[in-house]
Amino acid sequence: MSGPSSENTDYRNATLPQLLAQNAVVYGSKVTAIREKAYGIWQKYTWSDYYEYVKKTAAGLASLGLERGSNLCMIVNNSPEWLFCELAAHALGATSLNLFTSSVADELAFSINRIHSPIVVVQDQEQADKLIEVKDRLPQVKKIIYIDPTGMTSYEEEQWLTSYAHLLIAGENFIAGNPEYVEKEIAGGRPHDIAVMIQTSGTTGVPKIATLSHRNLTAMAQQWQKAANLKAGENWISMSPPAWIVDQMWSMGVAIGSAMTINFPETAETIEEDFREIGPSVLITASRFWEDMASNIRVRMSDAGRLKKKLFAWGEALGRSIVRRELDRQPIGPGTKILRFFMNLAVYRPLLDRLGCSHFSSAFTGGHPISPEVIGFFRAIGLNLKQCYGLTESGGIFQIQPDDEVKLETVGKPLHLTEVKIAEDQEVLVKSEANFSGYYNDYKATEAAFENGWLKTGDAGYIDDDGHLLIIGRKEDIIRNKSGDAFSPDFIETRLKFSPYIKEAVIFGEARPYITAMINIDMGNVGNWAEERMIPYTTYMDLAARQPVEELICHEVREVNRQLPEVMKIKRFVLLYKLLDADDEELTRTGKVRRRFVYGLYIKIIEAMYAGRSSVEVTGKVKYRDGRVGEIETTINVISVD
Repeated sequence: MSGPSSENTDYRNATLPQLLAQNAVVYGSKVTAIREKAYGIWQKYTWSDYYEYVKKTAAGLASLGLERGSNLCMIVNNSPEWLFCELAAHALGATSLNLFTSSVADELAFSINRIHSPIVVVQDQEQADKLIEVKDRLPQVKKIIYIDPTGMTSYEEEQWLTSYAHLLIAGENFIAGNPEYVEKEIAGGRPHDIAVMIQTSGTTGVPKIATLSHRNLTAMAQQWQKAANLKAGENWISMSPPAWIVDQMWSMGVAIGSAMTINFPETAETIEEDFREIGPSVLITASRFWEDMASNIRVRMSDAGRLKKKLFAWGEALGRSIVRRELDRQPIGPGTKILRFFMNLAVYRPLLDRLGCSHFSSAFTGGHPISPEVIGFFRAIGLNLKQCYGLTESGGIFQIQPDDEVKLETVGKPLHLTEVKIAEDQEVLVKSEANFSGYYNDYKATEAAFENGWLKTGDAGYIDDDGHLLIIGRKEDIIRNKSGDAFSPDFIETRLKFSPYIKEAVIFGEARPYITAMINIDMGNVGNWAEERMIPYTTYMDLAARQPVEELICHEVREVNRQLPEVMKIKRFVLLYKLLDADDEELTRTGKVRRRFVYGLYIKIIEAMYAGRSSVEVTGKVKYRDGRVGEIETTINVISVD
């Protein structure tokens, strides 16, 4: 059965629950809407099932007092219940806010209180325990609904909690007494009603809350359906956190609008296997996913036998040469085509199949700048990976690379109903119906976000002669050295993180004579490297302090320096004694460095790199898994790069 086209899907005049109801009529029990893998078996829900669960969930929430104009907070993983609860809130005219499951109790309490959520949906015992810990600070919360009942038996006397299973029963009872209530509420929804709230990354302070209407999300769905030629029944794997704009944009908007099938992997560890079983045609995920995958491939190949290693090196070199020719629009000779066919059979196809990526027609990376080297690497081995660009306030990703003109350093061209231009100060401006409705309870910030109807992205960039957008970096992060030369820290950091041995990097150099870096090693890859060389270590701090590890990272920094202009070359760096952590407020929950906070926290180390010192003694705090905070004293070496 073919999917609804952009011509016959009424995006402009429908809410998300209304589109879901339309799909239930058109596809009923014939087409799978959702799959979830549990205990190794894929469970499926048809579009009729999907709609019925949303109605019962909405009725259950209505029985608890959720109504039009209310807000529903959710702290959940990717699962069908997430979709059922969120769309149920929308069906009643309420607004949903998803929070990261990695957030600590204080963060959750702050966010829940900000939007006065009377009901909170949580994933499991872990999230319920966090809220119980701060219960006295959540006076407006009347009920906590938990999805996973594992370990919850001892909580039966806690009246504050109820299970999702009991919510469904309450919903059935509510429908029995009010048979048309939910359908009337769905029919009463309007496209410009606020559907979703999303917390921004908060790299410079307290996160703002962006509000997106049904129309914002359906406008983005309309554009993506045409751009990717999506059809009913095509597979999408939901693996980014529900609190991130990408999964909201796709699972709430694109998948419903184009009747795609949403698939939920069993665990993070089974994703590659689940990829192979489902064969998704499109994937969008964070740059860190692709950086980690590229690192893992390189580490595995370094451990492979001589023949496999040689074959992979030849295959990658051939692939990169073809990518360069395609970029320059040069012809590819018959001999090269034959060689590529052989490498595809012997190297590319087996590798992509092992990674579960062999069925992708397109794969996209977004959320944070990524090194062109990573894009080039995957394209060289036959994966159609492309960089894209968007932000929460734009309703998601609005800029993608066309298949026939992928330029490694750009983020491509805007979707067909989106306009992009560059302001005089090089800020990227965007105009689209997908642009957000404003910041929650913050008129000043909302007004400042727009300029004559154009959304100010906060990013600096330029459009090249081919109409492609190139992002330089966050406008506020563009810095100048002592000589007045401007550069983007992101530009250097993304190239450093292409190394399989570097997990995170933070660049400094504002009003300084040269560039320095603070680097986190990749514990897994560097640990394996050390074990192969019989280098003993105990902890992350111990491993990072080993001289051979310092020499290894120095070699990686030199390799990056060879690719950089003189003004951007790194002169000195340190290996930090701990990983930067969102729980310590050094990173946002989406993994972005809170640059100003980190600068203030590690100012002693930064000053040592510019004072010509060879080492610096530091006292730092370390948070243990049980929640205790300890103090450590250590000496960090300052490493000069020749």
